[in-house]
Amino acid sequence: MQTKYDYQKMLKSTGLKPTKNRLSILEILGENQVPLTVGDIHSLLARRCRINQVTVYRVLDLLDKYGLVERLSTSSKAAHYALTHPNKHAAHPHFYCKSCGQLDCLSPESIELDAMNLERNFPGKVERIEVRVDGICKKCLKDQGAAL
Repeated sequence: MQTKYDYQKMLKSTGLKPTKNRLSILEILGENQVPLTVGDIHSLLARRCRINQVTVYRVLDLLDKYGLVERLSTSSKAAHYALTHPNKHAAHPHFYCKSCGQLDCLSPESIELDAMNLERNFPGKVERIEVRVDGICKKCLKDQGAAL
């Protein structure tokens, strides 16, 4: 089920001007069920309009700074980005395939984390919790098994 978001309203709520590039990047992220790399976003945008990859990086950095997207780290150099709109989905862990580089969302219930307990026992202010599980995805395992 695809959910439609008012990207202009999201940008305006943070004080950002709803430019064509900002709106296009938010739309790309909102249309996808998995976090995307800058290369993925650039490739998808290139089908719609002319935009260089440096501009994509700059827009993503700005959207991350204003809390509209989140930058997710991986074992590779390529970070992945996802929409952080509160109605999109609850905070959840991710699975990173070390073979193909795919980053997938896991259900929030797949890993139990007591954030309240962490905040009570951590001697500082917790601003963000990111949980990533690394391994090999089913597709890569199947491909590796077929090649053996």
